Amino acid sequence: MIPIRDRNPSGTFPYVTIGIIIINVLIFLYELSLGSGLGEFIMKFGVVPLKVSYYSQASDLTFVNTFFPFISSMFLHGGFVHLIGNMWFLWIFGDNIEDKLGHFRFIAFYLLCGIIASSVHVFFSIQSKVPCVGASGAIAGVLGAYMITFPRARVVTIVPVFVFIQVMELPAMVVLGFWFVIQFFSGAASITASTSGAGVAWWAHIGGFAAGVIILYIMRIFFTRKPVRRR
Repeated sequence: MIPIRDRNPSGTFPYVTIGIIIINVLIFLYELSLGSGLGEFIMKFGVVPLKVSYYSQASDLTFVNTFFPFISSMFLHGGFVHLIGNMWFLWIFGDNIEDKLGHFRFIAFYLLCGIIASSVHVFFSIQSKVPCVGASGAIAGVLGAYMITFPRARVVTIVPVFVFIQVMELPAMVVLGFWFVIQFFSGAASITASTSGAGVAWWAHIGGFAAGVIILYIMRIFFTRKPVRRR
């Protein structure tokens, strides 16, 4: 399933969502300008599970070489398709969650989902030397929050049926629930895979999605205004 758009208008202008998209595009253009230095740049600012494990036990533990990649990695991408796919999902679903949480809370929500997503990836790939980059984990958090906040929102979706392509309006619960099921089973299969090379960080997606659901519930508890009875 490939979502095209949702029929769920936002009540506010999505400044943060658009800002995140612009930042990701600008950083990707910078990546393209690096030429042969791109690999070193990705290794430095991407999340490398084995490096995180090494530095977490070493005396030269610093913010830049250990913790900063958990933030910087979510603004890096491995190619045009990677970038466009992530930004497309953010554009479709991000505005409504930004509207629901407010601009500043959405920033905190997005970054926290991305950090948790990378942490889950490290946990399941602790021996990997392959850098993990991309906004997928943070955006997965947005998808999780969207699914539980707007489960009945209609999403215009491309659905392949055998050799035919159908365009359907489906509930967000179906579209995003299907997406999560695919990620979960792919992640489960990756645990028993004989190799752990480059590929999709399934567990980052799973962790980000779960983080989005949990964080949204927590924010509802602490930031939802309770009705006040006036005498």
